[in-house]
Amino acid sequence: MEFTFHVASLMDENATGGGPYPGRMGTALVTGATSGIGLELAWQLAAARHHLVLVARTADRLEKVAHQIRSAAGVDVEVLPADLATPEGCDDVVARLRQERRPVGLLVNNAGFGLGQHMLGGDLAREERALDVMVRSVLVLSKAAAEAMVGRGRGALLNVSSMSAFTTMGTYAAHKAWVVTFTEALAGELDGTGVTATVLCPGLVRTEFHANAGLDASTWPRAAWVGVDKVASDALRAVRRGQVIVTPSLRYAAAGVALRLAPRRLVRAVAGPATSGRAIA
Repeated sequence: MEFTFHVASLMDENATGGGPYPGRMGTALVTGATSGIGLELAWQLAAARHHLVLVARTADRLEKVAHQIRSAAGVDVEVLPADLATPEGCDDVVARLRQERRPVGLLVNNAGFGLGQHMLGGDLAREERALDVMVRSVLVLSKAAAEAMVGRGRGALLNVSSMSAFTTMGTYAAHKAWVVTFTEALAGELDGTGVTATVLCPGLVRTEFHANAGLDASTWPRAAWVGVDKVASDALRAVRRGQVIVTPSLRYAAAGVALRLAPRRLVRAVAGPATSGRAIA
């Protein structure tokens, strides 16, 4: 992973507490931190002198990423192996979020995965796991973090959704739509507390996501993809500003507006399950 520095000006390397934007946070907790957007966010936060708590299921992979970031950035990196599909995994992360020693000033709810199946005929256990990771854990961790941050009068939450939230591309889209509405509602509750909530709605990003879901990335044209570094830097800039919804790239921002304004019958026709990608044979 290339070590990036272009968001360093957003942070305060001497901060230890928190604040309504990353420049005053000190410690960030990132779920799904060993790949994709979560990994890039971790690197950019480390480049900007944040201390990190990295959460993922696989301890070996966490330790490898943590070693790389410590060596390159010279920041403290804690690892917290946890399966967010389980109550026990969520409880472990909640306990860390509630700690007052080196408090978490930024929570990034990034963990998630593509299902790679239609609901009808698909595996129910996979559907339930996706619901637990991308909905239940976001609720549980956001509540714990927000309450702790409000008590300190500063902090921020960044929830990773998707452009698919504005489509009808199956249950993944439904989960991500919930994340958008939940974050907007949370931002309203937090108004005036010194704590903010931001939801990131990226379009197509070149990561391991599609291959892991068994989707053929060649289905979409090359011009449709956005670099993961831009997605992460736009997200952190939005958090710094206290912006509630951020959609990296002008074309996806325009597409998001069009999808929200279009008749739902049209959305179902042009952005339904059939357009979500083909399974790799």
